[in-house]
Amino acid sequence: MDQVSAWLHEKNPGLDGPIGVDEDLIEARLIDSMDFLEFIDLLEEISGSSIDLQEVTIDDFRTLARVKERFLDPAGHAEVPAG
Repeated sequence: MDQVSAWLHEKNPGLDGPIGVDEDLIEARLIDSMDFLEFIDLLEEISGSSIDLQEVTIDDFRTLARVKERFLDPAGHAEVPAG
């Protein structure tokens, strides 16, 4: 999660302090439409798994807790099967 937090701070230079795990990243405008695909790329890089956009909703990206649960915990990965 450190990489995700660092990326969010990089994209939001005025952001001070830690981001709460339940803070709404979209509502707080920490992720906007211009950065969304880059955020997905970051999650794919960190997790080593592809994210199938047909299998996710915007709520899967709404909080750090949900991002961790959905994409960074081994049981929650949204992987695209090989082949």
